[in-house]
Amino acid sequence: MTPADQLRAAAARLRELATAASAIKSGRPTTRWHFKKRRGQDSGYLYAENPDGPGVRLTPNPVGSPGMRTRHGEYAAAMDPTVGLAIAALLEAVAADPDDPGVREGTARHVGCNPATCPAAAALAVARAFLGGPR
Repeated sequence: MTPADQLRAAAARLRELATAASAIKSGRPTTRWHFKKRRGQDSGYLYAENPDGPGVRLTPNPVGSPGMRTRHGEYAAAMDPTVGLAIAALLEAVAADPDDPGVREGTARHVGCNPATCPAAAALAVARAFLGGPR
């Protein structure tokens, strides 16, 4: 699998997950998420905003306790479906870069390239981490 193939595979899977998380079974939109901390607790609930009406709680309430710790809920809310779709678009843009044959053809051009200074290497690191492959 070439680097471009990895980028496209990650983008496709991320877009699939983000799209699925953008609505509940009834079709009510759940695209933007936020986390509401319980007063005096290090936990709370993850909610999806609904531009057409009341939001939806995304975490269950088993036996009166929330399903997420604050730090996890805030992170999950920050990485809502709109972020996933934007990352998918970025990965696809890097994979389609006509000026970068190293990404398209899988040559060694980006081997050892520092992800902190090389956009293609950074995008490839994101794709590989998401797909569960080598980073």
